[in-house]
Amino acid sequence: MPRYVCVHGHFYQPPRENPWLGSIEAQDSAYPYHDWNERITAECYATNAASRVLDDTGRIAHVINNYGRISFNVGPTLLAWMARAAPDIHQAIVDADHDSQKRFSGHGSALAQAYNHVIMPLANPRDRRTQVSWGVADFRHRFGRDPEGMWLPETAVDLDTLEALAEHGIRFTILAPHQVRRVRRIGERSFADVTADEVDTSVAYRVALPSGGRLAVFVYDGPISRAVAFEGLLSDGRLLAGRLVGAFRDHGGPQLVHIATDGESYGHHHRHGDMALAFALHQLQAAPDVELTNYGEFLERYPPRHELQIAGDTSWSCTHGVERWRSDCGCGGDGRPAWDQGWRAPLREALDWLRDEVNGHFERRAGLTLADPWAARDAYIRVVLDRSAAGVFLDDHAHRPLNDQERSQAWKLLELQRHAMLMYTSCGWFFDDLARIETIQVLQYAGRAIELAGEVLGIDLEGGFLDRLAHARSNDPAEGDGRDVYDRHVRPAMVGPAKVAVNHVVSSLFDGQPRIPNYTVQRERGRTLTAGAARLAVGRVTVRSVITAEAARLECGVLHLGDHNLDAGVRDAGQDAAYDAMAAELGDVFAVADFPAVIRRLGRHFGDQRHSLRTLFRDEQRRILRTILDSSVEDARASYRAIFRLRAPLMRYLTDLGGSLPRTFQRAADVVVNDDLQRALTAEDVDPQHVQALLDDARAWDIELDIVRLAHAVSAMLASLVEQLARRLAEPSLFRQFGEADGAALCRATTLAQMTRSLPFDVDLWRPQKVFYDMLQWVYPDLAGRAQAGDAAAAAWRARIEELGDALGVAVAAGPV
Repeated sequence: MPRYVCVHGHFYQPPRENPWLGSIEAQDSAYPYHDWNERITAECYATNAASRVLDDTGRIAHVINNYGRISFNVGPTLLAWMARAAPDIHQAIVDADHDSQKRFSGHGSALAQAYNHVIMPLANPRDRRTQVSWGVADFRHRFGRDPEGMWLPETAVDLDTLEALAEHGIRFTILAPHQVRRVRRIGERSFADVTADEVDTSVAYRVALPSGGRLAVFVYDGPISRAVAFEGLLSDGRLLAGRLVGAFRDHGGPQLVHIATDGESYGHHHRHGDMALAFALHQLQAAPDVELTNYGEFLERYPPRHELQIAGDTSWSCTHGVERWRSDCGCGGDGRPAWDQGWRAPLREALDWLRDEVNGHFERRAGLTLADPWAARDAYIRVVLDRSAAGVFLDDHAHRPLNDQERSQAWKLLELQRHAMLMYTSCGWFFDDLARIETIQVLQYAGRAIELAGEVLGIDLEGGFLDRLAHARSNDPAEGDGRDVYDRHVRPAMVGPAKVAVNHVVSSLFDGQPRIPNYTVQRERGRTLTAGAARLAVGRVTVRSVITAEAARLECGVLHLGDHNLDAGVRDAGQDAAYDAMAAELGDVFAVADFPAVIRRLGRHFGDQRHSLRTLFRDEQRRILRTILDSSVEDARASYRAIFRLRAPLMRYLTDLGGSLPRTFQRAADVVVNDDLQRALTAEDVDPQHVQALLDDARAWDIELDIVRLAHAVSAMLASLVEQLARRLAEPSLFRQFGEADGAALCRATTLAQMTRSLPFDVDLWRPQKVFYDMLQWVYPDLAGRAQAGDAAAAAWRARIEELGDALGVAVAAGPV
């Protein structure tokens, strides 16, 4: 009786990019990371690409790529971010799919996904078709093959959605047990009603579609999936493997035990969940009576012998079907009984109104330049994925050759449609309040669509949209209704060429040039003057949209009087003579340090187009403020350090007497000890005794350690040291020498790694352990062989490397899986 196991991970995060900038702005709640994508990548996506398997002694015996041994899908918008921000992880995921084809009879483990995670049964027919089309195109672009399966967002399903999958060549999808209404063996005349508990999840099913098409469906094991996601099954890989094997039934025929959960369960929701998964996969792979598989391989070996009818308008995360994304159904309340989700319906109604208004005008306007506007929208994903394909795209879809203005108009029309789909990303409704960042994100997409509609269609839709959105109310009285949320969170995010130009010129005063994915900036002319702490910058720039190719020539003037006192203006570029006169006038007044006069002249030349630090892009604003504050913060730290040095003996005496420290002394100790600890832990020569003395002081004075900052610093330092070692070992002449510097570097890394065991906080060792393990695979066998042959330098290297491996908890003699 063939027995198979398959684990499916749905890896997804909502898009978080500012729609105007094309980049994610800082999210403080993700500290110490820049944003939540970056944090979840570190906790989950990266660790699953190199997950650690421990031996019986608790040391790392193997590092495996989980993606290549499971079934998985990664959201296209997440993969697009990953390709830019974490290309090594993106490549590891693509490589895993290639490896899985070798492992699973030519069937890759990656599945496609409907493009930006819209609830498909609630989408209109055109959006549903485009979502599938874009999901398939994105998959081909990244994985280099056609997808066999497609993940439905929230597994939300109806027959129209399955028809769309079949129309695009998709062979199968995955559903939850409660989404099955009836089943029968193929060939039997009648279906039998089933409950979720009665569905046989060990076989593949076929769904007959009204069009005459067919699609296979796999129904995952609900209880085990829930245990993984919510009941702590990932606390131990042995438990997970045992639960999976224990689900096989005592009947003949092939059986598939398979589960499906959010991929973030494996590391983000459950710390080290990736390791539990890796251990379970390692055990199952070694089991003689169980075989790991993926859905494509199982479907080829065992085509469906059963047929099912779906329960339409259902999903895996809402017991009320798809109501979570259009009504106050009670799901997603987040345990706050006084809160409701009455905002969901008016949010969807406002977006539906906006979409329908846009579509009627779009078809007429786009038809003037594009042969088939809707076919062009379906194909536009080619340009989204590769902007260099823009020219060929217009050759294929335009009625005729277009001039620059017409080309820009065409791009705006297609971008309008892209944002009109992005605004339906499901996360906007999933959680408990209108003012959460996920809902604000979809409102920002709506805001960009409204802006584009005004520019290219000549219609003002904002008033009608906000009138409808105002019926949605936040549970937080401070946030108000939907109009208030829009004004507070969407308007400030809006960016145009003028704001880009100001950011560029202001940043030049602080040695920076922000990278803005959606824009390029070319500085044509400029000068910077300095008078004491004050600086004046005047410049002319051309700002060009990467997306629409539209360009604007602008002139800026910026006065910085020190600290946060900054005044900037921007205007459309005029004649050279007018620019020269403006620059000369500002420069002359600045040269005599008549700063009030400079401000008055900025007002005269730039009028109402004035900006301050408050209007800069968030990341650039913070970078500049850090630069401004550096000296002030250092002054404050020096003051605290002076107090600490002067009063440390008294503080120790007070502590010995059992007394509490005065608040001023306590604050000084908090700052100084945390700073000293970070310096000590990342010093050129780590001194364990000094570190321990600082920890003793922290304990004695009841200092709250900045654990997140300290742990992050130690992890980064240790990773850097091991990476330096890996580069050194890559040198071809290495084994002919082993100098003092090599010994010192190894000693430093080993000492720091050993110290992590005694620190009063956990240090994430994933990256240094991964780098060390990878290094072992290509260097250690040759090194050990040379040492055994009597090479003294190789023997010295081997001894120190084994010592470092022991400190890092890596079994040096272990090999790849």
